[in-house]
Parts: sequence; C-alpha cells; structure tokens
Amino acid sequence: MSPLATPAAVALAFLVGLCAGSFLNVVIHRLPRMLERGWRENIAEYLDGEAALPDAARAFRDWSERSGTSAPLRDADTRAPVYNLAVPRSACPACGHRIRALENVPLVSWLALRARCRGCGAAISARYPLVELAGGVLAALAIYRFGVTLAGVAACGLLWALVALTLIDFDHKLLPDDITLPLMWSGVLLHVVLAAAGTVAPFGVRVDLADSVIGAMAGYLALWSVYWLFRLLRGKEGMGYGDFKLLAALGAWLGWQLLVPVILLSSVVGAIIGILLIVVRGRDHNLPLAFGPYLAIAGGVALFFGPALVALQQGLLR
Repeated sequence: MSPLATPAAVALAFLVGLCAGSFLNVVIHRLPRMLERGWRENIAEYLDGEAALPDAARAFRDWSERSGTSAPLRDADTRAPVYNLAVPRSACPACGHRIRALENVPLVSWLALRARCRGCGAAISARYPLVELAGGVLAALAIYRFGVTLAGVAACGLLWALVALTLIDFDHKLLPDDITLPLMWSGVLLHVVLAAAGTVAPFGVRVDLADSVIGAMAGYLALWSVYWLFRLLRGKEGMGYGDFKLLAALGAWLGWQLLVPVILLSSVVGAIIGILLIVVRGRDHNLPLAFGPYLAIAGGVALFFGPALVALQQGLLR
C-alpha cells in the first residue's frame, strides 16, 4: 500500500470509479455505433449513388453482421438524428423509457429496480452494474497501490480505458482508434511530465521517456511482424491492426521492459479461454477470437505487478 493512500482516498476512488464505470457503459454501447454511422456516411458520400455502392455496402454489411452491430446500409441512416456519447439520453432498448437521474445511480439503481426497467419491466443486464463495479474496484486498487499521485490518477484512466476496450473488442471484434491512439500518446505524455518532475518509476519499474517511446514502437512492430508472418504462412489475417495499437499503448505506459511479459501472459490467457470456449460452448476453432481483451488483462496485471514480472523475466534469462 502506498503511504499516500489513506482509507478515505481509497473509498473516494471507489465512488469516483463507480461513476466512471457508468460512463464506460455508455462508451461501450455507443462508440461502435457512432463509428459505424460515420462509416456509413463516408461510404454514401464517397460513392454518391454510383453503381459500385452495392459492393461497398455488401462488404460493410458483412462486417456489421459479423460484429452484431446493425443492419445493412440504408439511405435513411445518413439522415439519422444526432447520436454521440451525450445525446440522446439513455433509454430502455425495449420500450424507449428515458432513464432518469435517480434510475441511473451506479449499482444502487440496478438493485433498487430489481434489474428491471421501470417502464416495461424488461430485464436489465447484470453487465451494467458489473462494469460499474469494475470501474470502482480498479480505481480503488490503483489509488491503494500508487497513492493520490499523478501516477495513481493516470493508472485509473488506463484501467478504465482497458475495460472499455476489452468489452468493445469482445462484442464487435474492434479496438477503436478513438481510444487506442489517445491512450498511446497519453502514455508518452505522462512520462514527459513525470520525467520533468523527477519521477522515473511511477509504476514500480524504471521507465524514462526513451523507454516509453521505444515501448510504443516495439509494441506496434512486434504484433505487426506476427501479423505479416502469419499472413505469409497461412494466407489470412491472424489479428487486427487495433491489437498493434493497443500493445503500442501499453508499451508507452509501461515501457519496453514489460512488453515480453505482456505478450506471453496475454497469449496464455487467450489460449486458456479459447480452449474453454471450444470445450464448453463447442465453438468452432476457425472462428476469429478477439485478442484485445487478453492484451488488456495482461496490461492490467503488468501495471500492478510490473517489478515481479521483470524479475521473473530476468531470472528465466539467466
């Protein structure tokens, strides 16, 4: 426990994290749909009614159906009302009942409503309070471990972003640039600020600005190389470009020293979960499996246990 992490600070971090988790639910649900709407509009504007529209729309439809986001492109979609992270207000997908402030209190509202919509009685998924709880628990752990410091607050932001990326990739096989790229640059910026303040080991492992930049470059190139090697050997894609960017972001935050442990840990976790899915659900092993959630889990573990992972890595290399 950090000497700067008082019980009151940890409790406050938990409450703030619950609110952040509520917002994460909005991001997880809306961001993929916002991106899809933008892609639809770009297709319509670029082709402008040309004969090639059906081919482009068909390719986009195939992605939409695989990811479970929506129906194929329609002209009406390009004239849809404003839809972003703030507008419109959250509503029940079953009946359209607008969720009022008292119905949107993290954890409490879900329990008070007995997991049912006040308007129509439709079930409210347990995932919503679980995401809120994850936001609170992870924030509390970050402040407990790193204290009320810039590193502690930054760790909260990193963990919340990893939660959003995990569930978006799980749902849609998509790691949005809107999250991965700002996450990468914010990792570099964090180390610029920390270096100016004389802090070189914010998360337990010594990382200076050069380590952060090298980590971002090496993280991207590592999975980019695996991607092209797999494509040359198997003739198909083995992962998406979002995975490269996520590992680059983790490299920027944690430094190049933790890239190998993150890759190995994510591979082990992914293999275990993939095997379980095949055994329990009878999942076709040829179907694509999102790798982003396992990178995110490994990144979170490396954030908290970086020194132990580096020591283990060094011990194995001796």
